[in-house]
Amino acid sequence: MWAHTKETQDRITPKMALNILKEGNARFLNNLKADRNLLKQVNQTSDGQFPFAAVLSCIDSRTSAELIFDQGLGDIFSIRIAGNVLNDDILGSMEFACGISKSKIIVVLGHSKCGAVISACSNYTGGYITGLLNKIKPAIELETYTKTDRNGNNLRFVNNVSEINVHFTMEQIRKKSALLYNLEKEGKILIVGGFYDIETGEVSFYEY
Repeated sequence: MWAHTKETQDRITPKMALNILKEGNARFLNNLKADRNLLKQVNQTSDGQFPFAAVLSCIDSRTSAELIFDQGLGDIFSIRIAGNVLNDDILGSMEFACGISKSKIIVVLGHSKCGAVISACSNYTGGYITGLLNKIKPAIELETYTKTDRNGNNLRFVNNVSEINVHFTMEQIRKKSALLYNLEKEGKILIVGGFYDIETGEVSFYEY
């Protein structure tokens, strides 16, 4: 499998981009890999890159987007931060990916048993971590299903917050970036959410 060129990137529609990621995760689940020569891809991407997707995921060592979607060099922009939260620099990176480099999809990828979410649910404070975890607090407030044990020891609560955090981040992308909102409205990109189960390796997608 070769690295993407401008021509192959241009031919990919947003819906095709989503299907490519779904197919990649299916290969990952079945312990299969696309036949690709990574060293060859190094040479092919040395003069330019044409990724078809941008993925915002957590820094968790178990959630590498390239691995769980079985993608190679030059395939995706990988944006990683604890708790897969949004800030201005990440938003600018997404605008670069889709507005300048013409990627076709943005995926906000949360995951189960997220340490950042657990810390936020447990009201951890300390250093710069405090400000980062505060970005997860809106999702905690939006989780109204859990009435008791609303803390990091309750994994059902934690996972509920993690899923809500994905949807909240998607809404913030649309609200804060006119560029990305308009690209999605024009059908040039998709903004979707996903949730990775660290026990099974499966990604469930949220599309709307």
